[in-house]
This record gives sequence, C-alpha cells and structure tokens, in this order.
Amino acid sequence: MSATLTPAQLARDLAVRDLTDPAAGPHAVQLVVDQAVEALAGRWPCSVRRIAGDRVVTVADNYDNLGYHPADVTRDARYTRYVDDRHVLRSHSTALVPGALRNLAANPADDVLLVCAGVVYRRDSIDRLHSGTPHQLDLWRIVRGTVARADLEEMVAALVPGLRWRLEPRRHPYTVDGAQLDVDHDGRWVEVAECGLAHPGVLARAGLGDGWSGLALGMGLDRMLMLRKGMPDIRLLRSTEPAVAAQLTDLAPYRPVSALPPVRRDLSIAVPAGDRAEDLGDRVRDALGADADVVESVEIRQETSYARLPAPARARLGATPDQKNLLVRLVLRPLDRTLSDREANVLRDRAYAALHRGSVHEWAGFTGPRDSAGA
Repeated sequence: MSATLTPAQLARDLAVRDLTDPAAGPHAVQLVVDQAVEALAGRWPCSVRRIAGDRVVTVADNYDNLGYHPADVTRDARYTRYVDDRHVLRSHSTALVPGALRNLAANPADDVLLVCAGVVYRRDSIDRLHSGTPHQLDLWRIVRGTVARADLEEMVAALVPGLRWRLEPRRHPYTVDGAQLDVDHDGRWVEVAECGLAHPGVLARAGLGDGWSGLALGMGLDRMLMLRKGMPDIRLLRSTEPAVAAQLTDLAPYRPVSALPPVRRDLSIAVPAGDRAEDLGDRVRDALGADADVVESVEIRQETSYARLPAPARARLGATPDQKNLLVRLVLRPLDRTLSDREANVLRDRAYAALHRGSVHEWAGFTGPRDSAGA
C-alpha cells in the first residue's frame, strides 16, 4: 500500500449517493435489483436475505476472505482506496459477502439467496462507460447440499430472459468454474456480469464447511441499467437535470435530451512512466471535486517514452528520465449547460495542474511561469 485517503477525500467519497439505497430516494437502479431478486426467488425455493453493509470494510473481507493472494496487484493503492492499513472503501460488492456468509453460518437456512448491492469505489478511467463510483450487485445462492454448472446456467437464464447470452471462462479467486457473462446487444457482445460456483474455501472461512455449496454472480448495475434504458453516458444516472431525472424512476427507454456541444482541450504532459488512464482519471476527479461531472472523458491519444522524446520537447515539458510524455484529450461537456471559453480554460488548468509532473508549465490564457498550485 502506498497511500491512504485524506479525511477530506474520505468525507467526499462517503457523501456520494448510493443509488441502490431506497432511503436516499427512488432510482431505476433499484428496479434492476428488485427484478433480479424476484426472477431468482420465483424460480427457487429459497429465502432472501438483503445485506446493507458499510462502505468502509476490512481489507480481510475485501480481499483475504475472498481468496485473493497477498501479492495480487488489485490490492495496490493504484486500484484500491485505502482508509488505513486495515480498512478500504469497498472496491466491489463482493466485499459484503464474507460477512453475509458468517451471519448465515450463525443463523443457518437450507437454501438462501444473499443479495449484496451498493456503490463501490474504483480508481478508474473517465469516459462515458466508466465511473469511480459505480454500483454492483452480488447474488449468491447458498444451499445445504450440492449445486452444479447446470444450476449456474439456470441462474443466468433467469436473469437475462429473452436475451442471447454466453459464458466465457474466467478465473476469480472466490469461484470455481468461473465465467464472464456477455449478452448480445445490437449485434455485439457486452459484458454484464461475472459468475461461477462459490469457492469452497470462501464458504469454509465463513464457517460453512462440508455439506454447503453455492452459486455466485456479480453484476454491474450501471451498465445493466444503461443497456435496459438505452442510455449513452454513465453520468446521466446521477443527473439532477429535470428532463433526465424524471426518466430515472422507471425502466422505460431513455428519451434523449438535447445534446450540448463538447469543449475539447488537448494537453501535452509529463507523467511518471507507470501512469495509466486510471491514474489520470483519479487525479482529475480529485482536482475538480464537485466539478468532476463536467468531464465527459480523459483520453490518452499518444504516449512517448522519455528516451524517444526530442530534446526540445523534454525542455518544453521539463520532463525527467523517469517520466513519459502523454498527449491527452480532455472533453468537457456538462449535461445541463454550455461552458464558456473562460470556464473551460479554468477547468483545463485545474486538470492540467493535477496531471502534469514536469517542471515547466503551459497554462491556458496567459504566458509565463506559474506555480501549479495556483491553477
């Protein structure tokens, strides 16, 4: 672990609305959850237990108790938001499963569907399909007895009725015979879930040893809702624009609201050689705070190592040998208004200050040296 959240970052993240929580108001995401639960509970003679866990979870439940190896790269602070050395903001809804299994061991039922839904926290790129705070749904059927691959396929068929689907082999530390669930959407395969047989080691660590088995499926709720309604941009799911918000309480097809023109700003920056799109996205979100939703995408258009940079370019960037040059396109498009050039340049400079790690800066709208903290 290389970094932990500051108190301000933690407070900001915990203040993000969980769209799966009815207490925060109705939202179509909740309808996707309810329909999935109803489809499975109506097919199986199982009881249903809904788990609403804390957003801050132990590292053990987020990783160890699910079978992740201590050296797995996903544990790195590059991908996980650490609160301290023992706690993280849950990076997947599966982090709620170990606690649910322990409760099941303490209060057994012969056939139960565990429902774990909520907002999760990722370090992710910024584009129309990705968010640093997506929503996920884990559905685990745990039985006193034996389940098999045929039961998993029955589960999948119940969740995507009428759709063409396929299961592609995938490895997960918490499943056996793991698979990725893709559905056919407008002639192309789109990933909507990961699934498999519940790993016996995960069950045993929770106190469910011999005689227990299960099915495990994790679904991306944002993408599923976008597919169901035909929504083109993940930011729409949190929009407060009346013409959009009024459409987020049902599963009817989305009626497009007039699209506002984008504002594009191209940045040439020096960044650490190991930086990826996820790192850029996270830094932009931190820098812009409440204005982050204005950013439609942060796209890496070209990458050049320090060794391949001409000397004038190195000097222009103030780059060092442990850095590389990225050409980045920043697309700014609020969902409810058009930005002025001045507003766009201010946002451009705030993002640039967060991204550029060279010693020479090129600010929008003026010339001359300026400390990056003042952007």
